[in-house]
Amino acid sequence: MFLGKKILTLACSLSFLSSTAMAESETQGTFSNYVAELKQDAIDKGFSQQTIDEVFPKIKMFKKALVSNKDPIEDPITLETYLPQIVPQTKVDLARAFYKQHYTELEKIGERYGVQPRFIVALLGIESNLGQDAGGYPVLSVTASLAYQGQREAHFRQEFFAALKIVDQGHIDFSELKGTSTGTMGQPLFLPSIYLAYAQDGDGDGRKDIWSNNSDVFASAAYYLQQAGWKATETWGRQVKVPNQFQSSLADLSIKKSFNEWQALGVRRFDGSDLPKREDMQISMVMPDGIAGRSYLIYDNYRGLLQWNNSDYFAISVTYLSERIKYPPII
Repeated sequence: MFLGKKILTLACSLSFLSSTAMAESETQGTFSNYVAELKQDAIDKGFSQQTIDEVFPKIKMFKKALVSNKDPIEDPITLETYLPQIVPQTKVDLARAFYKQHYTELEKIGERYGVQPRFIVALLGIESNLGQDAGGYPVLSVTASLAYQGQREAHFRQEFFAALKIVDQGHIDFSELKGTSTGTMGQPLFLPSIYLAYAQDGDGDGRKDIWSNNSDVFASAAYYLQQAGWKATETWGRQVKVPNQFQSSLADLSIKKSFNEWQALGVRRFDGSDLPKREDMQISMVMPDGIAGRSYLIYDNYRGLLQWNNSDYFAISVTYLSERIKYPPII
């Protein structure tokens, strides 16, 4: 009886494994067909035969991309709890050391594009921990798998061909085209299409290497901000205090007022002193956590950060790290 149960259990196990293997084989086969379609599209789009012959045999299903992408349930957060997690002292120390180490190159790139270097370093620090969290997954396999998954097929299909163009243009080899599990790449975590639009050859060597060439990395991040309307003569904004009776509906990016107008509404610097007495800037207010949370008057450069990532939490994280880089002075 006991032996019979063992045999039955073994048979069921083998049946399950066989079914699993068959399912995986069928999925892989279907993915192979999908890659064949991508290959034909690449031929039709005029990619070089050399690139097609080199790349397509190496594209494999990236199974992590096929896992459900439902967001995990998280505890409620506010900037008070978020900022210490995203910008711990270890990241501040790393960013300040990085800024000091690359100061000369950062100053040169900053002057070329009109972007203060501390914001370049802060962006890279928030995005990829200055390249430490840039990912090591094959971008073409990732984007092909995400397109095959189908939830955002058109988007990831476009990113696949953008990544293929990066290889075809000779900027980087297939084996070096690495990124995250969502297809973003390099120290700035650019999507392939963003790379094609904004990546820069910072040192004039003919390549745009946002993975390991710091000149290219700095120039690419700075050029993106420049094109987003960055102003070298301004900073990002400031944290402020608002009166108890302040109307939270005024905290809206579509509402712009001068410093004097905000002053008349009872808004003050964070230390309680008056706002700058000037009329030449039109400024908005944001309250990411509502009236009970932090309040900020933000300038046009903040809006540039929102073009990079349309999240107040992201923008404030970058600006917070930039302030920690600036003070106390490093150089």
